[in-house]
Amino acid sequence: QPRVGSALNVSSDSIRKGVGEGATMAAAEVARQSTEGARNLLLSAHVGFDSMPDQLVNKSVCQGFCFNILCVGETGLGKSTLMDTLFNTKFESDPASHSQPGVHIKSNSYELQESNVRLKLSIINSVGFGDQINKEESYRSIVEFIDAQFEAYLQEELKIKRTLHNYHDSRIHVCLYFIAPTGHSLKSLDLVTMKKLDSKVNIIPIIAKADSISKTELQKFKIKIMSELVSNGVQIYQFPTDDETVAEINGTMNAHLPFAVVGSTEEIKIGNKMMKARQYPWGTVQVENENHCDFVKLREMLIRVNMEDLREQTHARHYELYRRCKLEEMGFKDTDPDNKPFSLQETYEAKRNEFLGELQKKEEEMRQMFVTRVKEKESELKEAEKELHDKFDRLKKLHQDEKKKLEDKKKSLDDEMNAFKQRKTAAELLQSQAQQSGSQQTLKREKERKN
Repeated sequence: QPRVGSALNVSSDSIRKGVGEGATMAAAEVARQSTEGARNLLLSAHVGFDSMPDQLVNKSVCQGFCFNILCVGETGLGKSTLMDTLFNTKFESDPASHSQPGVHIKSNSYELQESNVRLKLSIINSVGFGDQINKEESYRSIVEFIDAQFEAYLQEELKIKRTLHNYHDSRIHVCLYFIAPTGHSLKSLDLVTMKKLDSKVNIIPIIAKADSISKTELQKFKIKIMSELVSNGVQIYQFPTDDETVAEINGTMNAHLPFAVVGSTEEIKIGNKMMKARQYPWGTVQVENENHCDFVKLREMLIRVNMEDLREQTHARHYELYRRCKLEEMGFKDTDPDNKPFSLQETYEAKRNEFLGELQKKEEEMRQMFVTRVKEKESELKEAEKELHDKFDRLKKLHQDEKKKLEDKKKSLDDEMNAFKQRKTAAELLQSQAQQSGSQQTLKREKERKN
């Protein structure tokens, strides 16, 4: 659940500056389109529209702000600790293990308030990044998450009934990429991941746990990192120098990238002050001491100077690129082949006609396929029917042959039986004759004996 804490050091002047810059850009665009041929007039007295920047500031303060940070880096580089240190609070986070089967995205949202300024902060962490043996697909879930937030915003824009005024913008405004303090060079995983992300999000590379390498090694490491990023065509976020009020500090800070940071929520008494620091047997590393690390530089650039620019860059550059590619995939375009303006209605009609044509073509293909399959099935059935007829004929002939054999055998048996009966009758006749002859001889002998 979102919770309230004391966090951002944002003043009303900085809000007025950010909103004022946005209003100035919008006003300049409107003026460019609508002031051709317009006359410049002088006002004879105060009217009051010079209060527009104040009105915008008041409205923005009432609505509140949102800021979404994506933390990418291997497990154990101190991502959660750095977030706690940056915003002077304790975010709810569970320690991640190194045994994750894959990379998954964990997002937490918090309501922070400083003075009268409310900020809805979302911290997105890439849990399990770099912990797998096969790291080829480690970046995929991160890219898919970023695209999903762009897609959600695009779908809200394309709705007939939109609610963008109170829509929670979940697009990633900045990616803090944590680099392991090896002191040698970037890992191939880091280069591949940043290359996949640089067209989708503002990347600020930072060297985590910078107190683990010496100053000399750290400086060489920074130079090596920037050289590898340039040679591999990785576009990281550059602090803007077009605004005169921040051009000098931003130009200076661009030369300090990547920031070497140390995070700690532990306060140690140094002199008469309690300061955030890390205590070691050999000494103390002060988090907010610029001679010890670049934490203060990161906080200044990320929160106090360029937070609004990060939000604007996300919308004007990265989201616009995604939106343009997505709409072009859907068939929408601004001009026809003759470079003439192409209205949305014309685009819709052209896309509809194209879709109907493709549908009709597919329908015809399906009809032809259906007819072909029916013919093939008919042919198969005819072949099967012919085979059945042939088999029936063979079986019928075989049956007839067997029947004839049985009839012949029956006739033979009948003949044998008749012959046997005749022989039996003859034998019985002979036997009866023999008995009669024997009985006559017996009678004759008895008569002779009596005589």
